[in-house]
Amino acid sequence: MFRTGPRNLITDVAGLSVGNAADARLKSGVTVVLCEEPAVAGVQVLGGAPGTRETDLLEPQNLIEAIHAVVLSGGSTFGLDAASGVQAALREKNIGYEVGGFRVPIVPAAILFDLRNGGDKDWGRYPPYRELGYEAVQAAAADFAIGTAGTGTGALTSGLKGGLGSASTVHDSGVTIGALAAVNPTGSVTVGRSRHFWAAPFEIGDEFGGLGYPDSIPEDARKILLKYRDRHIGAQPEGSSTTIAVIATDAVLTKAAAKRLAISAHYGFARAIWPTHTPADGDLVFALATGRSGIELSTDAAIDLYAAAGATMARAISRGVHAATPTDGDLFPVWSSR
Repeated sequence: MFRTGPRNLITDVAGLSVGNAADARLKSGVTVVLCEEPAVAGVQVLGGAPGTRETDLLEPQNLIEAIHAVVLSGGSTFGLDAASGVQAALREKNIGYEVGGFRVPIVPAAILFDLRNGGDKDWGRYPPYRELGYEAVQAAAADFAIGTAGTGTGALTSGLKGGLGSASTVHDSGVTIGALAAVNPTGSVTVGRSRHFWAAPFEIGDEFGGLGYPDSIPEDARKILLKYRDRHIGAQPEGSSTTIAVIATDAVLTKAAAKRLAISAHYGFARAIWPTHTPADGDLVFALATGRSGIELSTDAAIDLYAAAGATMARAISRGVHAATPTDGDLFPVWSSR
């Protein structure tokens, strides 16, 4: 049996907090996941156009076992500066590995492309993402906003505004799994122009409308399933794409198992977005294992965890679009307007 955690957010996983910072004029922002103690981490990139920082060190064969924070940022590659702001804030708090008398916070990051979304990107010599990263650390808490917030501030999907989404699942074993997604894909999260989400079978309660699937597949959805390049449900501006996400658990995992968790979470992308993992998307999932439950999983329990990773990620993606709110200068409508 599965149920949501008390917040239905990734912070239901013990040992994590999340902070958002955004600039409404820019229509962009930053979201940071902070680890109270260094967390075992992994990553899986399946999109064709990723933008990342410090991801190679997360591969199982490499030295670093655990990290201090993960950054999701808007701004395309300019947004990679956000990790420097997060590092600065953590260093002020004396957080990081001690190396030769210095504290070095380990902060992997990924970005999405939200430059052509109607926001004012005339920021002068230096982009604002380093300061937004610093601000996001100061805002970190167990409760945080989803929808048009943080990295989801300027996110778009095919035909609708995207957003920042999160969800959690508690298994009977006592293990909690949580997902956080900045939803800005080339593809669509709804069945054609309808209000129905592709991820409907995984919904718990009415967390993104409770509508289930439509009685029949709309004609516009049939066309897009057969030939997506027709883009019948409304294309994004060229180049505006990528869903970046974090999957987390309080189970005890090795670094290799965290990698497998990240891989499994990508199935949530496939269940929630059509199409996904395209050459124009930089789709990526970070995985975090805080180990705070103290539970080490059997093989069967691990299979349950990986299944829950995909389902929880699909729900987080849908919740991000469901929660989006309108702002001045939007290029696309929000889900609630349908």
